[in-house]
Amino acid sequence: MSLEWFDLSILSPAILAGLLVISTHVPLGQEVLARGIIFIDLAIAQIAGLGVIAAHSFGWEAHGWEVQVAAVSTALAGALFLSWTEKKWPEVQEALIGVFFVLAASAGILLLSNNPHGGEHLKELLVGQILWVNVSSLIPVFFLYAVVLGLWFRLRAHLGHYGFYLLFAVVVTASVQLVGVYLVFATLIIPALATRLLQPRLRLFIGYSVGIVGYGVGLVVSALFDLPTGAVVVLSLAFIGCFVAGTQRKLGMITK
Repeated sequence: MSLEWFDLSILSPAILAGLLVISTHVPLGQEVLARGIIFIDLAIAQIAGLGVIAAHSFGWEAHGWEVQVAAVSTALAGALFLSWTEKKWPEVQEALIGVFFVLAASAGILLLSNNPHGGEHLKELLVGQILWVNVSSLIPVFFLYAVVLGLWFRLRAHLGHYGFYLLFAVVVTASVQLVGVYLVFATLIIPALATRLLQPRLRLFIGYSVGIVGYGVGLVVSALFDLPTGAVVVLSLAFIGCFVAGTQRKLGMITK
């Protein structure tokens, strides 16, 4: 057990990063679950990651504007294509999303195959490095998410298929570079699953609560026992989500 990690200069940026990701992923995750396209976030996150890997292969700076353009461009292209396939072949949309996830993951592995640090880059893409974010890197994400949340809560009914996919792609592209593919998926889906049977007025509030408590517990446990933060937060979210889902009926909060 280690107490030296309880340094606000280290934990505060990680907590802020978690709160930022939760702020957008909880409402968007509920929409993903309602649309029945559960693995879209995995596919788009992996496609965005492929853009980052491709940019790295050109020797561009890890947090430079070229990498961000590459990541956003690939994610938007993937999102637009998946939006088109949802209209064209809705009956096989989940299968197509799975195929694109596998293709993007395989292409990323091929691009990293001759990179001596390829394994490390791949691990960072999947599990993230939330403990190593800094406040300055969160400032542009804060403004981006503020715009996204404003559009979502004010213009949600008018976004349509393409608007939703484009908004989703931009958010996931930013998030996957903060917390990794696994935490992006967990933050989107676990709170949504835990609250899917709740009364509509409670769904968003309880979903945010699951996310905040899950990240909080995960960060504390990771810091105490010096464990991989991303993996611990995923497990913590799952535990809190199961607990919340299991107590809803006893509290009379379920609508059906």
